[in-house]
Amino acid sequence: MKIHVQRGRRAAIILTCLMPVLASGCSAPRELSAVEAAHPGEQVLMSLNTQKAAYKPGEPVEFSLELDPAGSGLELIVQYRHLGTKIGSRKVAPQGGRASWTWTPPKEDFQGYMAEVFVTRDEKIVDQMNIAVDVSSDWARFPRYGYLADFPAMDRKQMERVIERLNRFHINGIQFYDWQSKHHDPLPLEGGKPAAKWKDIANREVAYDTVKGYIDLAHSRGMKAMNYNLLFGAYDDAEQDGVRQEWGLFKDRDRTEQDKHPLPGWASDIMLVDPGNPGWQDYIVAKEQEVFRHLPFDGWHVDQLGPRGTLYDATGRAVNLPQDYVSFLKAAKKSLDVDYVMNAVDQYGQGLLAALAPVEFLYTEVWSHPRYDDLKEVIDKNGRSGRGKLNTVLAAYMNYDHSKSGKGSFNAPGVLLADAVIFAAGGSHLELGENMLSNEYFPNRNLSIPAELEEKLIDYYDFQTAYQNLLRDGLEAFDAKAAGTSGVEVSPRAEPGKVWSFAKQKEGVDVIHFINLTQASTMEWKDNEASQTEPGELTDVGIKFQAERKVKRILLASPDYYEGSSVELEFEQKDGSVFVKLPKLHYWDLLQVRYE
Repeated sequence: MKIHVQRGRRAAIILTCLMPVLASGCSAPRELSAVEAAHPGEQVLMSLNTQKAAYKPGEPVEFSLELDPAGSGLELIVQYRHLGTKIGSRKVAPQGGRASWTWTPPKEDFQGYMAEVFVTRDEKIVDQMNIAVDVSSDWARFPRYGYLADFPAMDRKQMERVIERLNRFHINGIQFYDWQSKHHDPLPLEGGKPAAKWKDIANREVAYDTVKGYIDLAHSRGMKAMNYNLLFGAYDDAEQDGVRQEWGLFKDRDRTEQDKHPLPGWASDIMLVDPGNPGWQDYIVAKEQEVFRHLPFDGWHVDQLGPRGTLYDATGRAVNLPQDYVSFLKAAKKSLDVDYVMNAVDQYGQGLLAALAPVEFLYTEVWSHPRYDDLKEVIDKNGRSGRGKLNTVLAAYMNYDHSKSGKGSFNAPGVLLADAVIFAAGGSHLELGENMLSNEYFPNRNLSIPAELEEKLIDYYDFQTAYQNLLRDGLEAFDAKAAGTSGVEVSPRAEPGKVWSFAKQKEGVDVIHFINLTQASTMEWKDNEASQTEPGELTDVGIKFQAERKVKRILLASPDYYEGSSVELEFEQKDGSVFVKLPKLHYWDLLQVRYE
């Protein structure tokens, strides 16, 4: 097998021989492969987009392509694939430097697809670019969560650019972080109508038109807009707005000290109230109903503050916060029937939330789980807690200490290794917004995203979306007992100097992941000091794994190669073992093993 040369996220390939590809309505065209021959080719394709982050079943997908207008004699051939299997193809005629077309995917709900665009000249492929398509009627089935954190008066074009960028990553839900005024009174009204402007808790300006405009833009792209707020926070002047002292959470039975989250220099500390108190529940849900009357949010992203030690209500009773969280969410859902997502800070209360609360998926802000294998364990545990019905999003902040040292940039190897682990384990990563998260305070922009990392992240989010049915769709863990056969050590644990492998399975297919830790300088996913090293590319990695059934085919897919396209591998099966070679392994390879 010959492998193409990778140029950034561009994968240029030339076929040694290309049979004529016929237009739609004629006989079936020959199936094109991303790796039939290698050549640096030309960089003809510049950008490829879809109009929405996700589509409803039966809804046509609109594609738009930009290509080098100087190219001549070019033809465009598009192939559509589901998990590597071709399900359709067509020709597209470019006009100048642009092309656009539509495709109606199969009617099945909750499916991921890959559209492969090949550029040919004289019946040879000179360039290729891919993009994923998600067909899902409910965003919570495969959540790809992003954020917005800045809402001053803004030019509409600037807002459109922000949403367009998130759309290219297939972000299908957006957390509107700290858009509100007071936590206990989120939307200020003037004469019964929303105020034009207000200050958030950090004394930053928020414009109503910006919040509303972002919600509308998100909806136009098939994204959900989530209203962020704590479930038990109030300003220190909240009594004048109707919040009662007896609703508070106290550090002692005698109510001498109310618990609070101190925020020196901001508009107020956050005073904590009892989320299980019916009076507080009625009060804050009424305030949120007011929000939803004036702003078309799709749901409430509910925040907490993690373990608080022993706290007491106004009667001197020790409270059980996780139980109160469930009580609160059930009461809120009954009165305000919108989508709910709740942050389980460092997994606090997650078991009860997964089992009993009306949440769309599970969300964990990760703190005391420092290693790569800890991320996988959090996702696996959430899957068990949610009985396999709730997927997981991790708020996991990269280059955390590095971001405190001043202006700089994200370290690409650290980000990509963390995403490889999270995506392979079946989770998603809350990281992308106007910028990228390095801190629990989302407006923090100390670190910028290098252009090369931005391009690679597009590959990774395309990959997560196109292969969502192999990554996040009811799979169960199993031990494939994968081992190396060519000098590269393969381990079932995340260890430095080795390739980490784990596997999942569903409905006659095994999915085996390989993550390259052979040159990792740290096993801590956060890459605190931005020092994680880029893994050296491995070639012809010999692998064997156990399989009692007869293997029909093995497909390799990787966000690091072939624009994410699957390629079929040769293999040998004997004595209950399968022997195969990974042609290349940079960060992450996925093997799809299908049986007779």
